[in-house]
Amino acid sequence: MRTCGIQIDYTKMMAACIGPEHGIRPAELRGIARRGRTAALSVAAAVRTGGLGFSKLPFAGAVADEVRRVADEIAGEVDTFVVLGIGGSALGAAALHAALAHPFHNLLPREKRNRRPRVFVLDNVDPEFVAGAIDLLDFKKTAVSVVTKSGGTAETLAQCLVFLKEMRRRLGTRLTRRRVVVTTDPERGALRAFALREGYRLFSVPPDVGGRFSVLSPVGLLPAAVSGLDIVSLLDGARAAHDACLAPGLAYNPALLLAALQHISCVERGKTIAVMMPYSNALAGVADWFRQLWAESLGKRLDRAGAVVHAGQTPVRALGATDQHSQIQLYMEGPADKVITFLGVRGYRRTVRIPAAPPGDDALDYLGGATMDDLIGAEQRATALALAEAGRPSMTITLDRISPRALGALLYLFQMQTVFAAELRGINAFDQPGVEQGKRLTCAMMGRPGYGALRRGIARSDRRCASRCALSL
Repeated sequence: MRTCGIQIDYTKMMAACIGPEHGIRPAELRGIARRGRTAALSVAAAVRTGGLGFSKLPFAGAVADEVRRVADEIAGEVDTFVVLGIGGSALGAAALHAALAHPFHNLLPREKRNRRPRVFVLDNVDPEFVAGAIDLLDFKKTAVSVVTKSGGTAETLAQCLVFLKEMRRRLGTRLTRRRVVVTTDPERGALRAFALREGYRLFSVPPDVGGRFSVLSPVGLLPAAVSGLDIVSLLDGARAAHDACLAPGLAYNPALLLAALQHISCVERGKTIAVMMPYSNALAGVADWFRQLWAESLGKRLDRAGAVVHAGQTPVRALGATDQHSQIQLYMEGPADKVITFLGVRGYRRTVRIPAAPPGDDALDYLGGATMDDLIGAEQRATALALAEAGRPSMTITLDRISPRALGALLYLFQMQTVFAAELRGINAFDQPGVEQGKRLTCAMMGRPGYGALRRGIARSDRRCASRCALSL
C-alpha cells in the first residue's frame, strides 16, 4: 500500500513486543498463512468472475462521469444538499464529507465553499432531529437525495414523504421534480417505482452491492461530488489498492494481513472488541462507517455449514486525543478483550503553531514553539506505547496525508479486510438476517399491508412481555 500513501505497523500486536499472553507469535501467522492463501485465491476468483460486486465500483468510470455531471448541475442551482438515508446509505457519504471537506464546511459562507452547497446527512427518524432540519432549510435553495438500496427502508421512505410534502408546498411539483435525486435498486423496490412515476432523477446501486459496501457507488459519490470533492482521485485510490488486496500471501496483501491479525486476536486470544481510534477528527467518520461494515458483515449466528458459531467482534469508535480522557483507562486496566487500531496521519493538511508561554511560566514553556501536529502525534505514540507496556495489543495504520486518493484506498482496504475476515471465519459477509427481522417487525407495527400474521405474533409477545419489570423516577 506504499503507493497509496498508507503504511501498516503491527509491531505492537506481536508477542516479542507485548508478551506471549496477548501478543501473536510468528508461528501463528505462519499457521494461518495457508488458510489465508486459500481465502485470497477464492476472493480473487470471485473478482475475476464478477462475483464480488463492490470490487467493480472503482472501475465504473461512466457512472462517475454521470455523477459529476448531475452534481455540477445541482451545485449550480442550490445552496444545500440533504441526504436522506440510514446505515450504509448514509455513513459512507458522511465519512467522505467529514474526511475531505473543510471541517466546518457547512458553516462557511458560500464563497469560501467554492460556491458548493452545504451537505447534511439525515440518518435517523428522531422527530426532533428531522423537524430541526426542516426549520433550518430554505427549501427554495435545497436539493434532496433519497437513498435506500432495497427501496423499501421504512425510515428513509418516511423521511422522503416528509421532505417531499415540504418541497411541493414551497416549490411546486415541477421544481420539486428537478430537485430530487433517488438512488436505489436498478429494477425493484417501492422507491424506484415511485421515482419513475414522479419523474425524479435516478441512480442505481448495483444489485450485487450491499448497502454497507456501497460507498464508492453513487450512494457516496453523489454527495461528495456535490460538495466539490474529487471523486476521480477517490476512485483512483481504490483502484490502486485493488491489486494489492488480491495478492495471495500475508506478506504482500495488506487486507489479508489485517484480517488474519484480527482473526487470531479474536478467536485465539479472546479479543472480542475491535477499537478503531483515529488521531484525526477528519477520520472519525471513517471509524463510524467501519463499525457497520465490521459488525453487520461478521456478526453471524451461523457459519456457512450451518453450525452455530456466534461469530464477530464488537467494533468501537474512539477518537484521539479526545478519548484518551474517556476510554483509555478502560483499555489499559480493564478486561483484556480489546485490540486497538490507530489511524494516524503523517502530514496534516493544516498546521497550528503553539506560541511561547509568558516569560517565567516554566510549567507551560515546554509547549512553546511546537505545533499541534507535534502534540497530537506524541499523544498517539505515547498511547500506543503505554498500551504495549501494559501488554495490550494495537496496530497503527498511517496515512501520509488525508487526500481523496488515500481515502479511496483506505476504504477499499477495509472492505477487502472484512471479506477476508469472513472467509477465515467461514461465514457469509454479505447477509444480515438479524437486521432483517427488526425491519419486518417495524413494518408490522406500522401497519404495512401483508404483515397481519406478524402483527398478531407481536400482540402475543406484548402480552407475554408486558412492562411488569419497570421503575419510575
